[in-house]
Amino acid sequence: MSASHPDRNRASPEEAAQHVETAEADDESRVVEVRVAATAAQLPVMRAVAGDLAMRADFDVDTIADLRLAVDEACSSLVRIAAERSQLLGRFRTEDDRLEFTAEVTSTDPSGPRKNTFSWRVLGALTDTVASSVQESDSRDDGHVVRIELSKGRMVHE
Repeated sequence: MSASHPDRNRASPEEAAQHVETAEADDESRVVEVRVAATAAQLPVMRAVAGDLAMRADFDVDTIADLRLAVDEACSSLVRIAAERSQLLGRFRTEDDRLEFTAEVTSTDPSGPRKNTFSWRVLGALTDTVASSVQESDSRDDGHVVRIELSKGRMVHE
């Protein structure tokens, strides 16, 4: 910036708003949501989406396999505690060098997935981060929303 025109490089409010809208659109283009019945028969759908997104993000073969297994394990854990006729929602988000996955179901069980199981240890071994949460559903009749969130980064080969 020059001293005589201090605001020359500053964006107008309209330009700033347009930039924010573009950034939000870019963020949305990195998110894929899949909604299926919370049954074991639907787990291959989630595995396939995880594998496809990881391939498109140029993850190596071993990391793709880890992600598929982790998504399957997380969804299996949720399907076991899902309320009758609940839906399994999977939200995949790709970042520069990582894939984040959040799965959720409605459950009558307020405790969420058990963390002292072999299944939870497998999740921890296959991913960089894994966490679960439980919150009351907006609708009183629905029980609780149970989530498992995980992420896995791309391997860097030197």
